[in-house]
Amino acid sequence: MQSSSSLQRHPVDLHSVAHLGRWKGLWRMMAGYRGAYLAAMVALALASLSKTATYLLLRYFADLVAGEETPILGHTLPQAFAWVAAGFVLLAFFQGGFSFLSGRLSAYTAEGIARRLRDYLFDHIQRLSVAYHSHASTGDLVERVTSDVDAVRRFFADQVVSAGRIVLMMGINFAAIYYLYPKLAWVSVIVLPFVLALSLWFFKRVSKTYERYQQQESRLITTLQENLSGVRVVKAFARQEYEKQKFERENWMKYRLGKTLTFLHGIFWPFTDILLGAQMLGGFVYAALLAIHGEITVGTYLAYVGLVGRLIMPIRGLGRMIVQASTGLVSYDRLAVILRETPEPLEDGDFIPDGPARGELVFEHVGFTYDDDTVPALEDITFRCEPGQAVALLGSTGSGKTTLVNLIPRFHEYTEGRILLDGVELKRYPRAWLRRQIGIVEQEPFLFSRSIRENIAYGAGREVSQEEIEAAARAAAIHDEIMAFPDGYDTVVGERGVMLSGGQKQRIAIARALLKDPRILILDDATSSVDAETEAAIHAALTRLMEGRTTFIIAHRIQSVMEADLILVMDKGRIVQRGTHEELLAQEGMYRQIYAIQTRIDEELQKELAAAEE
Repeated sequence: MQSSSSLQRHPVDLHSVAHLGRWKGLWRMMAGYRGAYLAAMVALALASLSKTATYLLLRYFADLVAGEETPILGHTLPQAFAWVAAGFVLLAFFQGGFSFLSGRLSAYTAEGIARRLRDYLFDHIQRLSVAYHSHASTGDLVERVTSDVDAVRRFFADQVVSAGRIVLMMGINFAAIYYLYPKLAWVSVIVLPFVLALSLWFFKRVSKTYERYQQQESRLITTLQENLSGVRVVKAFARQEYEKQKFERENWMKYRLGKTLTFLHGIFWPFTDILLGAQMLGGFVYAALLAIHGEITVGTYLAYVGLVGRLIMPIRGLGRMIVQASTGLVSYDRLAVILRETPEPLEDGDFIPDGPARGELVFEHVGFTYDDDTVPALEDITFRCEPGQAVALLGSTGSGKTTLVNLIPRFHEYTEGRILLDGVELKRYPRAWLRRQIGIVEQEPFLFSRSIRENIAYGAGREVSQEEIEAAARAAAIHDEIMAFPDGYDTVVGERGVMLSGGQKQRIAIARALLKDPRILILDDATSSVDAETEAAIHAALTRLMEGRTTFIIAHRIQSVMEADLILVMDKGRIVQRGTHEELLAQEGMYRQIYAIQTRIDEELQKELAAAEE
């Protein structure tokens, strides 16, 4: 599914991983990197052994100087000193080298897991259904793909490796102190249960606070994203002060939660430092008393002073790791919520025609109800559309026009009746194949922050020539305006096409759909943002280009649908009238009422324009 070579080598179905328990899921997420983690642990163990051996060598050196040890292997005292010096240098080299290797491996694994997770999340979110995205917050999704993934990365880079380091250091240094003097080893870990209990207590509180902190950060990002996207509306209504106050409220809540989180950390570290400082001081005093009474040598005391720090440090790190791990685990849980969402299957059908669709559509008593609603959005929708015909949908806002056309590409699945495409039920076609047959121009066109050329070519799904792009632009009555820009088709339109007018964006979106050359074309109020002259030019071009192509036109103005082969008038999710323009004008009903109102408005407008010219 992923293009990354690392993902191909170590594929992990994170959707199934998210359904496992937290720890099993984290373990599965490490697939492909466990060997590197093991190598990092081994390198850590060797580095820790090198450091511990340094203190044991220090003990031998001190006792050698004090005359409590004799040179081994028959060496003279100067020779023994030379070997000890060489040992210190060699051990320092080993410690530094293995520490570097461990850090390198842990960074490689953490960054690799984060990269795989981020790539998978992006792909997974794209594959979620339209219904999911209609309820999801963009700011929250951005927060999870960035901040939460980074928290998981830090968890793998720091906490996972820290766990191995802590266990290894505690085991190695406890064994070394036990080798020096068993009683010193047991005295040196008295405080461990207290630190562990304190860490678990803080872990629960930090986890809850951090989860609320991340949720608030999502709301803050959503507020910022909406403000930046709607900056023209903000300026048009002079609502800068209102937006400032709204942002400050969300930012204040984030500040309070951040302060609480910092406060919890600020309390935890001094408590553990006091406990561990008292533990270390007690160990020093006890070891000094043993040395004074001759139960241990001076070299043993010096070695213990160094080793007890190496033992206390992982105990201290254990508490820090437990508390800091809460952030990574909370972020993992937040990501698992998204990963548990079932992707929309694109290859779910069992019928793939040999060629493109003909475009015959039959609706038989179709009904549809949104998941979070009890009132049907569509009821008993029945009509037939022959290949190459144009079907117009007319009705008030909320009458179900857009919902109806969204059933055709299977953005939603109808809950009653059935839809046939070329005689085969729609649900038997794979979504991917079906959507390649359909071109859509949304009511609110979306353009990417790229050149006009790239935006028009986006929907083709293949390499297209400049001539094809220009032909589509001419058909959408936008070519001449594009050529008027200094950079022509290389003009970058800005975020969401901010550099273009509403009509220009709409016509570029139409050109994008036309270049795809679909068998079924859906125009969702596609001429709502153009003037009468441009609308006439678009319709003239579409009349030629829609030959042999089934077209669904959603419009509010009757002038936009008069030439359709079939006009469906909708109200409250039902078809209340159907027929051609002439047939509907001959009937009593909503269509004739709308026509009369719009005709009267157009006549009054013409009179006002004529009076203004005089």
